[in-house]
Formats: sequence, structure tokens, C-alpha cells
Amino acid sequence: MAKRPLNVGLIGGGGGAFIVQPHQRAIHFDGTRRVTVAALHPDAKIAQSEAEQWDYPIKGYDSYDEMIEQESAKPVGERIDYALIVTPNHVHFDPAIKCVRAGIPVFCEKPLTINLDEAKQLVAAVKENNVPFAVSHTYLGHWTSRFSRFIVTSGLLGDVRWVDSYYLQGWLAERTEDSGNAQAEWRVDPKKSGASLCGGDIGTHALMQLRYVTGLNVQRVQAHLETYVKGRMLDDHFTSYVELSNGGKGMVRASQIAIGHKNDLGIEVNGTKGTLSWRQEFPEEVKIQLPGQPDRTYFRGAVSANDGFLGDLPEDLMAEPNVPAGHPEAFHDAFARLHRCFEQDVRLYNDGKPFDCDGNLYANIDDGYTGMAFIEAAVKSSQDGNVWVDM
Repeated sequence: MAKRPLNVGLIGGGGGAFIVQPHQRAIHFDGTRRVTVAALHPDAKIAQSEAEQWDYPIKGYDSYDEMIEQESAKPVGERIDYALIVTPNHVHFDPAIKCVRAGIPVFCEKPLTINLDEAKQLVAAVKENNVPFAVSHTYLGHWTSRFSRFIVTSGLLGDVRWVDSYYLQGWLAERTEDSGNAQAEWRVDPKKSGASLCGGDIGTHALMQLRYVTGLNVQRVQAHLETYVKGRMLDDHFTSYVELSNGGKGMVRASQIAIGHKNDLGIEVNGTKGTLSWRQEFPEEVKIQLPGQPDRTYFRGAVSANDGFLGDLPEDLMAEPNVPAGHPEAFHDAFARLHRCFEQDVRLYNDGKPFDCDGNLYANIDDGYTGMAFIEAAVKSSQDGNVWVDM
């Protein structure tokens, strides 16, 4: 028999928030999940009004406190199966920890919290209550990110020597926050964004891409946070030199004042046997360069095992693409893959069975904590004169 669709509750997402739209599309992508309830805004009247005007019928709650209290009192099958938190950064911690303590799994936008102390508390709550928890690092959902991870962690490039992981945008090159752009307004406010604007907003994505693709962790950070737009209290340009857990080195860098760049997340991994490169704006391709050989480009959906570089390929990895090569997967597909994988663990949790949340298929609570530890170390390094700071 067909499985019951999981019920998902939105926390945040009102007021024209961009990020809720790809999430809610991804939730409905497979027909096995659906948004049923929402607390869309901190103002109860606005929350109810926006729920009434939603694109499809949902139950609106006055607040996330009301939603968590009422939904957690319902039996499995009637309650929400997980909550999706798409609020500004300063409203991640409170609803997340309340959901976790109520036994409700959480899919939370990044960064995890606005400081390391909150992250520590949230990690402890997740471990204590043994609840599935995902952090929305979207770009891990691209099949080519998973393929890149397989290549690097299988040793096909040899030992990792150097990694350049970056995320470049240009939308904050001027004072966008003065033009009524709500997305810019909260991001430049340290009370709502945290200690770093550029690093927290997109630098954490670059860090996660490095850690996921290489399977390595960052041990030490030497960072330089800069503010180019006059009057801003937080960085809009972020550069860090990092030491990796295998002794290799790398850069995690980000900019939101790089005019002409739109959503340019990319990574290059230099190993002792070859180089891998990948860019989010060309998400169907993984490029490999080997000494003395023509460059190779692998396309999602058109990868063959035992081709002279690749050996055998994992069956589960090869089974993931659901459209043929040349029919591009993209941003929404990446979101959907993350929700699809999280769904598997939520269903196991509902059935009282062990679940993984091991970071192989989506970013977990420990990845979220690492992102906050990285930002704290980078800010300290920059403030102290670009000294090395241990993670």
C-alpha cells in the first residue's frame, strides 16, 4: 500500500520570504510529503491572513508556540511529522529547541543559530531527545555534489593537498538594505544575522561544500572579514585560510559585493593525482583534470563505471538521478533530494526504528554546529589581527 504522506509544518515564510518557496515546492515534489500547517509570521493577524491566502489549503497558527503545543499533543499520523524553520537567523534557535523537546523532527535553514552557545544547547537537546534534525545546506542535494564526494573520498584524486571553496554574489554591492529589501535589512543587522553577515549567510555554504566533498574537517582558521559598503556593521566580504584534518590547506571565501556574480558557489580540489572542479551555476557537470590526459567532464545521468578513471560505482548513488541526462536537474531538485532523504529518517523515527542522520545525505546537527564554530573562530581571527584560531 502507498505510504501516508508526511505532514510538514512551516515556521516562518510569510512576508514574501524567498526561501520558503523552493522548500515548499520540494516538499510536494514526490507526493510523499505535504505542507499542512504553518505559523507564517510573528504577528498573529498577519500569520492568519497569509495562511488564508496560501496557494493551497493549510491551517494557520497564531504563533509557532501554539503550533508546537497543539501539534505535539496529537498522535502520529495526525500531527506534523516535521517542522521546517525558514525564519531569519535569530529565530532559528527558539522554535528548533522547542520542537526537539516536544519530539518533533526539524529541518532548519542555515546557519543553525546566531552564536555558538545556542548551537551547543541545540546539539545537546537533539542528542538527548534523539530526534532527526537536518540543516538546509541546499547544494549537497545536487547529485553532482554526491558524485564529487565519492570521487574524492574514494581516493581517486590521491591525497587532498589544497581546496578552494567559494561563494560569490553581488546583490549587496550597494546599500540594498536602504531600498526596502526585507531580505537585506535583517541580514545586515547583527542582532538578527549574528556576528558575520557574509560568512554566516553564504560562507557557511562554502565551508559545508568543502567538508562534504572532501570528507575532511577544518582544524584551524586564519580569517579576514571586510566591510566595503560604508555604514554596514557586518562584513560583506569574507576570506579565510584553513588547515584541514589531513594536513592539507585550503580557502573558504565568500563575497556579496562581487558585482556580476549571482549565485556562484564552487569548489576546486587539488589532490596528488588530479583535480576536481564543480560550480553550482553549472550543476550538471563535474570536471576532472589528470596529468598527461585530456580533461574529463562528467554529466549527471551519463556516468559510466570502469572508464579508465572511475572504477565500480555505488548502486545507490547511480540510482538517484530520476531524469535522463540533458534534462537538467537544478535548484528545486536539490532541495527535493534533501527533503526526500530526511523523509526516510523521519519515517524510521515515527516507527520507533534506528535512523542515521549521519551527514552522508544531508547536513545534520553536528554540521550546523561546525558552521557556527567556524564563524566564531573566523570572527576572532579577524578581530585579533588575522591570527590562527583553533576550531
